[in-house]
Amino acid sequence: MRGITILTVVAATGIAVGAQAPQPWNLSVQPVQLNAQRGSSGVQLTTSKKGVLVSWLDMDNDEPTLKFAERTTAGWTQPVNVASGEDWFVTEADTPSVLRLSNGTLVADWMQSSSDEFEASNLRLSYSKDNGKTWSKSFLPHHDGTVTQHAFATLFELANGNLGLVWLDGRLTVKDREHGPMTLRYGAYNAQWAQVSDRAIDAKVCDCCTTSVATTADGPIAVYRNRTDDEIRDIYVTRYEKGAWTAGKSVHADGWVIQACPVNGPAISALGRNVAVAWFTAKNDQGQAWAALSSDAGRTWSQPIRLDDAASMGKVDIEMLDDGSAVAAWIEFANQRSTLRARRVEASGAKSAAVSIAGAPGTGRVGGVPRMVRSGNELVFAWVDTPESGGLGGVKTAVALLH
Repeated sequence: MRGITILTVVAATGIAVGAQAPQPWNLSVQPVQLNAQRGSSGVQLTTSKKGVLVSWLDMDNDEPTLKFAERTTAGWTQPVNVASGEDWFVTEADTPSVLRLSNGTLVADWMQSSSDEFEASNLRLSYSKDNGKTWSKSFLPHHDGTVTQHAFATLFELANGNLGLVWLDGRLTVKDREHGPMTLRYGAYNAQWAQVSDRAIDAKVCDCCTTSVATTADGPIAVYRNRTDDEIRDIYVTRYEKGAWTAGKSVHADGWVIQACPVNGPAISALGRNVAVAWFTAKNDQGQAWAALSSDAGRTWSQPIRLDDAASMGKVDIEMLDDGSAVAAWIEFANQRSTLRARRVEASGAKSAAVSIAGAPGTGRVGGVPRMVRSGNELVFAWVDTPESGGLGGVKTAVALLH
C-alpha cells in the first residue's frame, strides 16, 4: 500500500468530568473454540437475521483460503470453504469477508493481486445460494481496468435486500503513483446480480484505511478517513439519501496532519436513528481512540469521548445498544503491551471502566485487526492471537452477554 509508515469482569464506573453517571455495566467474557488452523489470520465478523458469521484465512496447500462459520447455541459450525488462490493480495489490515443477506444468499469478497510493482489489486466478489456448497464465478465491481489499488471493501445489505458495497479505488493514481488521489466508490447489484450502480462518493480519501457502513432508519451511512490537500486525515461520514450519497462531513475536526496513510480506519454502528462512530487519531504523535454518538442518523455528533486510558494503537470497533449508548473496542497500549479492551460509552461523555478482552499477560498477544459485533444480547469478539513465545498463533473468538 502506498505511504504506510475464561474471564469474568464486573466493570466499575468511570465518569467524565461534568457527565452524569451511567448505570453499572456488567460484562462476562467467555472464549469460544473456533476450528481455525494455526497461522490463521484475516478475521472478520458480520451479522444477519440468522446471527453472527465469522470468516478468516487459513493456509491450505500454501494457498490462502477464505473460510466461514456461523454462531449457534452449541458454538461455531464447522468451517466452510469459499475460495482460494495463489495470486491473492493478503494484508493484515484489509481482510476478506462473508456476509449473509436476508434471503439467505452468502456474498464474499477478497483481493486478487494485479501488480507486485505497484502493490495493485482487484476486488473480487462471489455469491452462494446454497449455504456455501457452491459459489458463483467471481466478478469485479469496478470496471476502470487500471493497474491500481481496489481494496478495503465493506459489503452491506440495501433496503430492498440486495447487495451494496463501498471500497477504496485508485484509478486516479495512474498518472501520479505517489500523489494521485485515492477515491471512495459505491456499487450495487439487483436480485439477478446485474450491477446497477458504480459511482464515486469522494474524490480524495486516505489510501489504506478501512471503510465501514451501517444502516440507520434513514438509510445507509458510511464512514471513512478523508484526506485534504493539506494532508489532514480526519474521519468523515456520508449518508445515502434519495438515491445519492451526501458530501462527506467530518465527525470531529481532529486536525491530524500526516503525510502517509496510518492504516487505521474507523468503525460505525446504527440502531434506528442512533449512530456511533469510533476512530483512531495520533495528533502530536499521541495515539488515541475516540468515539462519538448521534441521535439524528449521523447529521450531528456528540463531543468525542476518549476510549483509551493511557495510549492506543486504534484498530477500533463499536456497537450500538438499545438504550442509545454504545460499546466500543480498541487496542490499548501500556507497559509495552497491546490489549484488546472494551467499554460502554454514552453521548453525555459518561463511560464505564475498561474491560480487557484479550492480550493480558500470559494469554498471548493481540494481532491483526480485532473485530466485534452484536447479535441480540450477545457481543462477539474475534482477533488473531500470537503466543507469548512467538511462532504461529491463530484466530480466537470470545462472547459476552449484555445485561
